[in-house]
Amino acid sequence: MQTPVMLVDAAGLWFRSYYALPESLTAPDGSPVNAVRGFCDTLARLLTERSPGRLVVCLDNDWRPEFRVRALPSYKSHRVAEEAPEAEAVPDTLTPQIPVILDLLAALGVDTAEAEGYEADDVIATLAEAERDDPVEVITGDRDLFQLVRNEPTPTRVVYMGGGLNKLQDYGPAELAERYGLPDEGTGRAYADMAVLRGDPSDGLAGVAGIGEKTAAKLVSRFGSLEELLEAAANGDTGLTPRDREKLVEASEYLAAAPSVVRAVTDAPVEHSLPTDIRRDEPVDAARVSELQRDRGLGSSVDRLVAALG
Repeated sequence: MQTPVMLVDAAGLWFRSYYALPESLTAPDGSPVNAVRGFCDTLARLLTERSPGRLVVCLDNDWRPEFRVRALPSYKSHRVAEEAPEAEAVPDTLTPQIPVILDLLAALGVDTAEAEGYEADDVIATLAEAERDDPVEVITGDRDLFQLVRNEPTPTRVVYMGGGLNKLQDYGPAELAERYGLPDEGTGRAYADMAVLRGDPSDGLAGVAGIGEKTAAKLVSRFGSLEELLEAAANGDTGLTPRDREKLVEASEYLAAAPSVVRAVTDAPVEHSLPTDIRRDEPVDAARVSELQRDRGLGSSVDRLVAALG
């Protein structure tokens, strides 16, 4: 039986850990380590329960890439801190924990990957697209990555953490098609097309006014793709109601830009830090692991992660 490649959305995991655990979890110097401990515990549990053969923790090199902002200036614009336009508004007590997580992953020999000028979504999409040996599991709390599900040439599933570890939702094409009323073939791409039409206020995507998720799914299913739908609207296709056609025509400027923002890049210049085989005889830097565990007060969280890595 093939063991999956596990691709983890790092930022999603440490944000979720930060908000799930109290800041009363501190290092000996009093600084919070709730995100670090939660990250370790969550990753350890995922590894133990899902038993991947390879693991890559995927990072945002640029959480708001210039190519997406050029296409759609509203992209994530509301998340930008006024005092630091180049950076996302990350909680002050989370920011110093991120280097600790990355230091610990490096010391444990866990592979991390990023691509200059790209988001973690693009890194994950590129690695999933390139995989030809084993099935892929994407671990994320971001529905945008549903667009990656596929059966061929190697299966890719998205394990959605939106409801927490105890309510994981495992989506392949069949589950995604059933959940959203999308076609059974090309379901991942159809989800991205639906997402363009529906929009997403959390990402600054306006969507098409008057077209919600259900209507968007029906339109994509009926016409096969966003491109074919827009061609039908431009040509006055009778398969569209006059009102839906009007809505699409009115949103033409948005619809010209949004697909390049919503669709993840599958050929990003991804760089890996280490080999990806998850199983190791011992941590790459056992002394550094022990030092971080002691100095940052990480206790049993590190022990669980070390045990899960094998």
